[in-house]
Amino acid sequence: MNDFAGVFLLTGAAGGIGRATAVKFACEGFALALVDLDGDGLQETAGLIRSYNCEFLLLQGDLQDMEFIGEIVDRCLLKWGRIDVLVNNAVWRSVETIDTISPENWEKAIRVNLTAPAFLSRTVANAIVSSGKTGTIINVSSIMADFVGGYAPAYTVCKGALESLTYELAVLYGPKGIRVVAIRPGNVTTSLSNDYTTEQGQNISDAIEKEINDRTPLGRAATPEEIADFIFLVSSPAASYLTGTTITVDGGLSRNFNSYTIKKQLKPDAF
Repeated sequence: MNDFAGVFLLTGAAGGIGRATAVKFACEGFALALVDLDGDGLQETAGLIRSYNCEFLLLQGDLQDMEFIGEIVDRCLLKWGRIDVLVNNAVWRSVETIDTISPENWEKAIRVNLTAPAFLSRTVANAIVSSGKTGTIINVSSIMADFVGGYAPAYTVCKGALESLTYELAVLYGPKGIRVVAIRPGNVTTSLSNDYTTEQGQNISDAIEKEINDRTPLGRAATPEEIADFIFLVSSPAASYLTGTTITVDGGLSRNFNSYTIKKQLKPDAF
């Protein structure tokens, strides 16, 4: 158990990176407020953290609802009187192109992936300032902020904007003792890595996974637990001078994804 345990607020806690992060912070002695639209998934996460004998709240609701965002913070403060770490991890993504995406899906992506983190961060930051304590906000972005794939335009736009939001919040709240950092996972073994389909509906996730792994210097996808460990590190005193930046955690993929890599993969005998 670490010596800085406090209250941890996490969105997108029902699976994947979120679930692994909840388990990590529970293991480290934090009290947890876990948020997700998926009530069954939240219960499954709760089943994993109960063995750590930590206090926790399960908050099921839609992050598109501004009243729910206020309720999240109110319930945390009512139960514990403080929030020390916020991780904005919730995500919504539709697999389509800019030619096919509807205004409704575009707007939903922005509300879940960008508007909710902005206003939840603001509300949490104000609560931290009012408490007279310090805190950390971590936004989970993606290497898709730079690697435009053509199949999830709203998601890509939101991740780029989320990083800009991170810098804005860091400048605003740094003087008040709040650090704000974004992390960019690359390929991670979650449900999102299994939703690649063709326009005909064929799931090609395995083929995509192989191509990505072949271009990743470490040769594999990350586990959710590896990303959770890094999130914990960024939230800890070991990263006390870190703010206003984005850190890529992708096994080297983004440094190795270029024309040279493609040529080497297609014509290995030439190198």
